[in-house]
Amino acid sequence: MKAPGAAGHDHAGHDHAGHDHAGHDHAGHDHAGSGGSLSAGEMWDQRYAATDHVWTAEPDELLVELAGPLEPGKALDLAAGEGRNACWLASRGWQVTAVDASRVAIERALARAGAQGTELTTLVADLADYEPEAGAFDLVVVSNLHLERSLHSLVLDRARVALAPGGHLFVVGHHRESAGLGGPPDPERLYTEEIVREALAGLDILRLEKIERLHEGHGSTHSVFDVLGWAVRR
Repeated sequence: MKAPGAAGHDHAGHDHAGHDHAGHDHAGHDHAGSGGSLSAGEMWDQRYAATDHVWTAEPDELLVELAGPLEPGKALDLAAGEGRNACWLASRGWQVTAVDASRVAIERALARAGAQGTELTTLVADLADYEPEAGAFDLVVVSNLHLERSLHSLVLDRARVALAPGGHLFVVGHHRESAGLGGPPDPERLYTEEIVREALAGLDILRLEKIERLHEGHGSTHSVFDVLGWAVRR
């Protein structure tokens, strides 16, 4: 198993966070907003290194529901973190490229993939700089990625371009109505249905909806909301 490097791709397998969106939101991959002189990767390396697991190890339940019936092909997981979604896809027969700014997260993803007997192609890269190959992927996953708005739009534009004909784009993130309850504190980094609709422009939208779920924490249970987008390039 090769150690991940910023300039190249690495191969091996991994497992990552679960379907509890509040437990793995990639405000964690909120590349802007770390402050100071740390790069996005350095900031996330510090956060990942401080604990054994930052996110849950189960795949996103919505991704399982929607991508489960698809014929496996080539998949791209942007801001893959510790590999929860990438490893699940690999276990289903997908050829997965997992991209994240954190070397620590990618190393965990590789270890998890190896432990489950699957392979991943990995890349340590900030999404502000990463540009995937156009038309190369049958599935692109953008799960709980909460960036400054202009950067977020750039990443999603590139995600659309990366889709092959017939390829699917999966987008999920915290709704602005959940500001203060899940995701980053800045509501401008959260989602609305219209923001996701714009992100799916030019694709055939199969599902676009606000998802309610129950979140337990601090001795209470309350409703929080995500926005789901699922679309295909014809």
